[in-house]
Amino acid sequence: MILLHLNLFPFSAPSPSSSSSSSLSNPSNAPRFRITKIPSFKPLLALPSTHHFSSEPGLNFRRKLLYLENDLGISPSFALTQNPNLRSFPLTSIVSITFFLHQHFGITHLHDAGRILSMHPILLTCTPESDLLPVACFLSNVVGISRLDDLRKAVVRCPRILVTDVDSQLKPTLYFLRRIGFIGAHEINTQTSLLLVSSVETTLIPKLDYFQSLGFSYKEAVKLVLRSPRLFTHSIENNFKPKVEFLVREMGRDVRDIEDFPQYFSFSLEKKIKPRHQALVEHGLNMTLSEMLKISDGEFNDRLRKMRFGFI
Repeated sequence: MILLHLNLFPFSAPSPSSSSSSSLSNPSNAPRFRITKIPSFKPLLALPSTHHFSSEPGLNFRRKLLYLENDLGISPSFALTQNPNLRSFPLTSIVSITFFLHQHFGITHLHDAGRILSMHPILLTCTPESDLLPVACFLSNVVGISRLDDLRKAVVRCPRILVTDVDSQLKPTLYFLRRIGFIGAHEINTQTSLLLVSSVETTLIPKLDYFQSLGFSYKEAVKLVLRSPRLFTHSIENNFKPKVEFLVREMGRDVRDIEDFPQYFSFSLEKKIKPRHQALVEHGLNMTLSEMLKISDGEFNDRLRKMRFGFI
């Protein structure tokens, strides 16, 4: 695909006395353009391959579909199904949204912009100033994620944050997290900003309640999530309960072992926890949870051999 790229680097503008006609007759005085063959990751600061707009509605609609599919990598049929308003939304407005994502969130590649917009097609017809700018201001001024590259990381990691209301969701969750200890060394950053889209009442508090049901105090439960914030993203039914049951019943460990290694819940029960526990049982060996899970398969097998032959 060939795109026409604007040369955004400074160029010498014609002097005030120069006329527009002289600029056209003398190419050295005109803004410079360059034709570039696009690699797999396409710069966002480019006009779409459909940059010639027409007064014919049918032609513009086809060009809009081509822009979605070829430039952003979004299935037009999927986008139109998810967001019917897209049918009448002008291509120029869609392009302006991608530029807004670049300017305010540091999304510099169409690949990333397309991924975000395909996950939330409602954004394809949003009004950036009223829908996206409040999120950018909140992340930058309230949360403290102010560097453009950090904003990019936060949004790429959790695009849902762009479609989450600031006042009813993001602010209350931030204040709750700060209240329980996500400040200072634990302050919300690009790694943990995805927690902001979680409901305090239906997601965060129930996780703390679950750990208290295991015998941990409220303070101890909070300490667990501060050490491993990803705990707030796991399912109680599909993650916590089966792993706690395996830890206690099959492995014969104390539930308090979680206190030393809360990252236990981040590992796959079927692909890592069970196989490694079985390997230890077969050889009559024992490791702490962190020793058993944190290392790679090769390191685990090497450690297993050394333990078997008494080198450890």
